[in-house]
Amino acid sequence: MRRAHTARKAGTWPAARQAGTVTLSYLERHRRRLRLVTDQGEPLLLDLAKAVLLGEGDGLELDEGGFVEVRAAKEALLEIRAGTAGLARLAYHLGNRHLPIQLLPDALLIRDDHVIADMVRGLGGEVRAVTVPFTPEAGAYAGGHDHSSRFEDE
Repeated sequence: MRRAHTARKAGTWPAARQAGTVTLSYLERHRRRLRLVTDQGEPLLLDLAKAVLLGEGDGLELDEGGFVEVRAAKEALLEIRAGTAGLARLAYHLGNRHLPIQLLPDALLIRDDHVIADMVRGLGGEVRAVTVPFTPEAGAYAGGHDHSSRFEDE
């Protein structure tokens, strides 16, 4: 089984050395050690020194050389729009529940949860089911939005 020992952020690894791709959900992209299957059907062991949040286009360096490119999987999400509530107010209530949230210019994305959807509607928000990649904010204690803090040696 191939082993990926180091994660490199998008744009910092040589694309010419790409040896495959792996499509992962948001939860799968925040791991240290996990058995995966590449999009080409080959087993792969993710074996990092510490857990990192992998993003779209990041590269996993393989023991034998080469890289596997990370792709963000499409997931069942809820797109939340303000309606009569105001987007900042909805974001406050969602954040108060410690939910991972992806901020868009005019909407919020969260993982599908019917209880939270009902709460948002009760607050005057509009909710629509979507299936798209999920890349929520890293949070204040995860180094902010500067992706360079995701990797130990860069």
